[in-house]
Amino acid sequence: MERHALTLYLDLAKRGHDIHIFTTSSSSANIPSIMSNTQFHISRPIGSGYLNQVVAWNQFLEENATKAFDVIHTESVGLKLTTSNNYLNNLAVSWHGIAYETIHSDIIQELVRNPQDPSQLMTDGKMMKVVEEVKFFQYYAHHVATSDHVGDVLKRIYMIPEERVHIILNGVDEEIFKPDASKGNDFLLKLGIDQDKSRSSIILGLSGRLVKDKGHPLMFEALQQIFNENSTFKDNVIVLIAGNGPWGDRYKELGSNLMVLGPLERDQLANFYNAIDIFVHPTLRAQGLDQTPLEAFLTGKPVMATKVASYTGSVIVNEEMGYTFSPTVKELKKVLYKVWEEGKKNMQTKGGFARERGLKLFSATKMAAAYERLFLCISSTHDDGKQEKKHEHYCIYKLHQEID
Repeated sequence: MERHALTLYLDLAKRGHDIHIFTTSSSSANIPSIMSNTQFHISRPIGSGYLNQVVAWNQFLEENATKAFDVIHTESVGLKLTTSNNYLNNLAVSWHGIAYETIHSDIIQELVRNPQDPSQLMTDGKMMKVVEEVKFFQYYAHHVATSDHVGDVLKRIYMIPEERVHIILNGVDEEIFKPDASKGNDFLLKLGIDQDKSRSSIILGLSGRLVKDKGHPLMFEALQQIFNENSTFKDNVIVLIAGNGPWGDRYKELGSNLMVLGPLERDQLANFYNAIDIFVHPTLRAQGLDQTPLEAFLTGKPVMATKVASYTGSVIVNEEMGYTFSPTVKELKKVLYKVWEEGKKNMQTKGGFARERGLKLFSATKMAAAYERLFLCISSTHDDGKQEKKHEHYCIYKLHQEID
């Protein structure tokens, strides 16, 4: 199960709602049974760890026959509806990536492809997948877009009626991801970086899967070029990378100021954010709204990210809180140099603005409150399709930009 889904469901459970989660055995292995009103229905994964939808659907039908659920929520195509016979008017789906966005991702990856590598651009197939999605998306009663951009695409390109599209940005646990300088210093000391070294250096952080589509070839090439042309930058910039993948070993070739830490648990990840000056997110995937930049924001760190619509429209809306760059080595180098030249104090100032925006828009509390209101609206209408007067105010909730 994805981090954002678990964050949402546990927060709703804390609010007193009875939650039933249908998921795979592997995704729930580390989930503690901490609340009596949260029940997991486990099934064996298929393929590459995916949910077995037939088994999960049968589990759902059995449970639903005992006591009908007020609201059903699915993450992307965890529950794929392909005919109108499956239509459920109390079903909401959250989209964390749609086929239309993959076309932009493919264009980016083709433009940054090494000429010696074969092209993997398959536009015709992707176009047909968009057409397929436009058709079967109509069978979902409510759609939750996790960024402003996706909400716009669902309404304009996928032709979902506006009243069935709800924009609720992803949220992260503000009790875990929060500023704590002492924990950041301790994290650095364990890596052998003392306070004198950390004070005199700009510390860049990256986190996630160290794979091609997350932009690591781009980041590697930009750092390699800068290190070769500017020894002062190389000596005064530290790069911490939390995660694993094929590009981990390549990064180690760049010298001792670059450290690959492997995957980190959430508490360790919060300490990691507190240790860095700015978070770098060079993804080449224009899909959804990743958790990591939001975690950095809540921890009070500015973010530099690829210039894709979800980030420019919902997260880094100006340079007060970070930077965006076109996905080329030249543009990435410009921003890296700019961060280095502006220094730690400017990063701290930007981090303050980032946290302010993060608390306003990207906290788990705000996300869960928005979902709760939507679910209360859905539960008041699904029995006979007529809205009960006593719950009608739940169906008129403000856009996320207006929520205090």
